[in-house]
Amino acid sequence: MLYEFNPTSLVRSCLQGVLVVVCCVTITGVAADSFAQDSQASSNWPVFRGAQHGHAIGAKIPLEIDEDKNIKWKTPIHGRGWSSPVIWGDQIWLTTATKDGKKMSAICVDLRSGEVLRDSVIHENEEPAFCHPVNSYASPTPAIEEGRVYIHFGSYGTTCLNTKTGETIWQRLDFKCDHFRGPGSSPIIYENMLIVAFDGFDEQYVVALNKESGETIWKTDREIDYGTDNGDLMKAYCTGSVFEVGGRPILVYPSAVATVAYEAKTGEPIWTAYHAGMNASARPVMTKNGLVVLTNGMGKMVAVDPRGKGDITKSNIKWRAAEAIAKKSSQLIVGDRVFMVSDKGVATCMNQENGEAIWRERIGGKYAASPVFDGEKIMAISEDGLIKFFKADDEFKLLGKSKLGDGFMASPAIAGKRIVLRSLTHLYCVSSE
Repeated sequence: MLYEFNPTSLVRSCLQGVLVVVCCVTITGVAADSFAQDSQASSNWPVFRGAQHGHAIGAKIPLEIDEDKNIKWKTPIHGRGWSSPVIWGDQIWLTTATKDGKKMSAICVDLRSGEVLRDSVIHENEEPAFCHPVNSYASPTPAIEEGRVYIHFGSYGTTCLNTKTGETIWQRLDFKCDHFRGPGSSPIIYENMLIVAFDGFDEQYVVALNKESGETIWKTDREIDYGTDNGDLMKAYCTGSVFEVGGRPILVYPSAVATVAYEAKTGEPIWTAYHAGMNASARPVMTKNGLVVLTNGMGKMVAVDPRGKGDITKSNIKWRAAEAIAKKSSQLIVGDRVFMVSDKGVATCMNQENGEAIWRERIGGKYAASPVFDGEKIMAISEDGLIKFFKADDEFKLLGKSKLGDGFMASPAIAGKRIVLRSLTHLYCVSSE
């Protein structure tokens, strides 16, 4: 099924940063994403940040990463794209685009050998909208499951491909949105739906598609009082998460100014928490006691009890934080602690109960990629190729450091004992065996 749409909107100006964290207290404290959380490293990494929000327990990431020692293979990737790799079985999928955005492609790489299995142009654009140099035309991360991979380029199109043949199963080209500096939100899979947000300069909404046919199941406009008619202050680049709250699945989806929770199956709005900010990009995560960490892209963090309806800003926000908060990358939840690495290279361990910092340490570098946790340590990879390892504990301890490639904007993907890293120009496979 093919729906046609030719984007003509123009994206202007420069990408700015804002950060906010919303804590969602649940009765069960269980993530309701369609991929169950395991106690061991999974053989798949199906969506942005994986099924376990950056956790790959048992992966045993080596403390030193070196091309002469433990790089299993290295494959050049043409074009420019910040999308993170996803993994299913022996396949790695990622997207890229020409620097001018006139061609957008999906690439499949063999996990075992690094061989490029497929390299297909998905969209050709005569007059692509402006994309800020900080962003790319291929920033949204694909979503993958058995037999299908979902390739998303924002308003340029969403395509479902057969992972065995590379053939198009369905494609949607009709969703309008002026991303105003380029797309960023990545799709997630929940039950029979593919869910993604379009938070642009001109329009802001969340849509759920039937993953089998591509048909719209629900589409809900953002019911947010942005307090302005300037579309530049309404943008967001976030990826949503589904959590179980009070026995029902809710979709928590940050936008500019506020975060909205929806009935996951119907798209009906449940509550809204206002926290200011724009350009939100981090994916919400749930803490041990039911907090959901959200960021607004401007360096602020809040904690919200989601057991309410309507505007819960005054009644349900439990704590706020605004020092050394990551503006681009997502947070990690380890035990009852919140860990993150700011854009300017400050690592922080926070108490989930009150948002207070237990420690802060400058580890150096600039960071856009989200950190990962292997059950013992946290790995953070920087924009200039620095890789830092530190203990996920109440006392900071730097365990090791490495230097690889020409820098990283994409977040790692981990399958079993293999760590896949996408640099600005190459795809690497690191073996921990």
